[in-house]
Amino acid sequence: MLTPIGFSLLRQLSDGAFHSGEDLAAKVGLTRARVSQVLKQAETAGLALERIRGRGYRLVAAPDFLDANAVRQALVEFGARVAKPGTITPKPQPLLDDDLGINGVEKTTIDYSPPALQVEIVDQLDSTSTELLRRSQRRDIHGAVLAAEWQTAGRGRRGRTWTAVAGGSLTFSLGWRFEQGAGFLAGLSLAVGVAVARALEKEGYEGVELKWPNDLIYRHHKLGGILVELNGDALGPSTVVVGVGLNIRLPREVKKDIAQAVTDLGAVAGRGAPPIDRNRLFARVAQEVASTLAGYAQGGFAAFAPEWQHRHAYQGKPVKLILPDGAAVKGTVAGVDASGALVLADGPRRSRFLSGEISLRRA
Repeated sequence: MLTPIGFSLLRQLSDGAFHSGEDLAAKVGLTRARVSQVLKQAETAGLALERIRGRGYRLVAAPDFLDANAVRQALVEFGARVAKPGTITPKPQPLLDDDLGINGVEKTTIDYSPPALQVEIVDQLDSTSTELLRRSQRRDIHGAVLAAEWQTAGRGRRGRTWTAVAGGSLTFSLGWRFEQGAGFLAGLSLAVGVAVARALEKEGYEGVELKWPNDLIYRHHKLGGILVELNGDALGPSTVVVGVGLNIRLPREVKKDIAQAVTDLGAVAGRGAPPIDRNRLFARVAQEVASTLAGYAQGGFAAFAPEWQHRHAYQGKPVKLILPDGAAVKGTVAGVDASGALVLADGPRRSRFLSGEISLRRA
């Protein structure tokens, strides 16, 4: 597990040069033995260290650490509004009767434009999504963007653990407020998938496809995932936390430990490609997701369905769905409906499936 002291040491080593154990110990206030122990923990997090007697330690592939100021600057470049650092928005208060018009509809016109994004980057958290959900109990998280270099309890759909590498992954969550309830938001994870695919395409990563309901894949290998969690009344309003995880550069040893075929953006870019700028990539994805959430609030998933189907790796192909009870259903993917449900064709018969705990596999 990476600790704050571990991150302090990694930042000392992020220049790619050798640093003696004595110098590192002096800078972080530890003994040389403790420095050696902490750096061993860093290796378990997927980072490769080189040790040479008389020269010290060197990171073989120095992490490209996220920088909040660089992310904010890139967001502005991409046309997003950005809040000043440290901005905290009070939790919205329930509407009074005087604020409501006919049939309880708010008198004022709803503003669907994206809010000023509040960017925060931390070294370590249990989970960025869990943290935003905690914060939502005491303040407004609409437009809050939280990223972590290392998550001790990162998670994906169906309670699975999300494996990430410090400096080699991009894991962040974005808070959003919708006036609508859970039924309207059923296709939200699919729309977010479209947003992330768009962002990657704009940054030059071609060939990234979607897999129902919330995976990004490249040549049938998982590249990233999306997790949408919400709190609120059935009819709204709702507070949503969108979690995004992308593999930037995963060491071969880490890939072997993951129980499915995975890939990273380094493989998508190909050999000879320039280094991946995680700050720019983070800003691009966050801006695209925020814009998509604003659009979704106006018209739901229907406007995104055609593009989602175009990007779906299994559109028109035979698949097998594993249902929550373990039963399997086979058919050909006919597409998705306006709510984001997968439509499966078995001859003339059509069946629709909502994501829930269903898993899609190639037939």
